[in-house]
Amino acid sequence: MNTKSNTVPFCVLLIITFLLPIPLGANRPWAWSFFQIILFALTAIVLVNAPRYYADNIKAHKWIVGFWLCFLALSFIQIVPLPEILLKFLSPQSFLIQKASQTETYLLTLDRNQSTVSFVKVLSFFCLFYLVIRLVNTEKRIKQLLVVILAAGVFQAIYGIVEILFQTNQSLIFNLGVNNVATGSFVYKNHYANFLMMSLAAAIGLLVSAIQKNSLLNSKEVIRSVLLTMLSRKALIRICIAIMVIGLVMSRSRMGNTAFFVSMTVTGVLALILMKRKSKGLSFLVASMFIVDLLIVSAYFGLENVKTRLVETNLSQESRDEVILDALPIVSDFPIFGTGAGSFYSVFPAYQNAEVLDFYDHAHNDYLQFAIEYGLLGFFFLACLYLTALSLSFKAMRNRRRSIFKGLSFACLMVFIGMGLHMTVDFPLQAYANACYLVIFVALSCIANSLQIRSKSR
Repeated sequence: MNTKSNTVPFCVLLIITFLLPIPLGANRPWAWSFFQIILFALTAIVLVNAPRYYADNIKAHKWIVGFWLCFLALSFIQIVPLPEILLKFLSPQSFLIQKASQTETYLLTLDRNQSTVSFVKVLSFFCLFYLVIRLVNTEKRIKQLLVVILAAGVFQAIYGIVEILFQTNQSLIFNLGVNNVATGSFVYKNHYANFLMMSLAAAIGLLVSAIQKNSLLNSKEVIRSVLLTMLSRKALIRICIAIMVIGLVMSRSRMGNTAFFVSMTVTGVLALILMKRKSKGLSFLVASMFIVDLLIVSAYFGLENVKTRLVETNLSQESRDEVILDALPIVSDFPIFGTGAGSFYSVFPAYQNAEVLDFYDHAHNDYLQFAIEYGLLGFFFLACLYLTALSLSFKAMRNRRRSIFKGLSFACLMVFIGMGLHMTVDFPLQAYANACYLVIFVALSCIANSLQIRSKSR
């Protein structure tokens, strides 16, 4: 596959990847619209320049592409006008609501505007997935993409840390109010923490790939490798990891920190079990993450505050669990096709307990919100897509021999495990930048499992 012809599109992809989180996590209409236009245009350019590769990419990843297309089709069907009798059959509750409101157009969604916006988002996610699959086709490009994700994470971490240490009243970008927690250029601390978790996974994946290059035979070689790592350019990655951990801890995000440390631990253990011909330095790396980050760095930058928040969390003072309980009946009323993408904020008030006075535009549980808005059918497609990417990462970690694929599978597994945990109590995927980064890792899991790189001739 010729890489020279798509050098410019690849560079644009890297720029997009770095810029995505800067405008408030791209969680504003003007921000995500800007990136969507670029993604659509870039996809069109890539397809026009190399149409014959389109079929190859689809064939190589037919299962995950199939789930993508099914979910896209469902998103589109939600906003298409339907005959009255068909809507009554597919979604009786939606029919009754729209019949009572004397609407002229019958739809599966109860909020056509928001569902249309969501459909365009999903389409842009698919374009991003295709661009990564198509353009990230060499070991060098894999490393470059991971480095850009690392750089974006370091930028966000430093940004968040500086605002807290200098006790600024307004953010350096967009002049938003700053409180006593780090949020970077994000508005919501948990979106910020989730983003740092994914950036940390990319950084750790780079370290794993560097350590896995050589199979160490004895303790002398292990010590020598560790010392060389600390004195080489890989030490810069280690410093970047420490900076991002500081930023993560200073976010005071309970689940953000929990998701990172749990995903790192579980993935580290899985790597030690699954990887073939693994370097002994891998266990040293996993141990050092705890010693340096958890026990030393975090102790000086507020881990105790996070721990205090976890201990003092009282369900009687939290309304998130009540929101989930109140929202569950929506699934039973709209079981198959849901209420429509983006409609939670307008549907939930009708089910909200009178004792819960706050306004909730999200369910604080992405699993539940997807089931509500897309129905169990849409949830099934998303679950299959996610689990397929997860299984591809497992397979790559177990079977691939090249160090870059071992490191890449490590990063992907960390992201999937961490994101899976975080989604249980929050809505990280409602931030466009975070959703895009997850899509990138889904594409990278496919690459880690299937990309063939020719060995250099000697």
